[in-house]
Amino acid sequence: MTTSSKPYLIRALYEWMADNALTPYVLVKADKPNCMVPREFVKNGEIVLDISMTATKGLMLGNEVIEFKARFSGKITDIYIPIYAVSAIYAQENGQGMSFPEEEDLPPPSQEAPPQKGRPNLKIVD
Repeated sequence: MTTSSKPYLIRALYEWMADNALTPYVLVKADKPNCMVPREFVKNGEIVLDISMTATKGLMLGNEVIEFKARFSGKITDIYIPIYAVSAIYAQENGQGMSFPEEEDLPPPSQEAPPQKGRPNLKIVD
């Protein structure tokens, strides 16, 4: 089984934007399973998030998930975005970036659940 190129492309474009002093935004399908974003900012099932270093704390661009903390209306919020929920990454200043086709095969929610606050986040590895 081949791994998806999507997380690698997201990281590469993020790095290119950072190197060129551009602001990386991601377009997220907020209605996808296990997507934790502030619902009050979701419009038509989507949310656009600034994932620049100045807008996030603890940003992790992983192969399965994008995680970080950000302020919304002054409140620090944990953001958890499964890679399959990312529709696009682009630079705010010029719109350059990449959009991704919608993925049809989503992992079962029990395998890709966001971490619970105050509880250990352990997985069984075969």
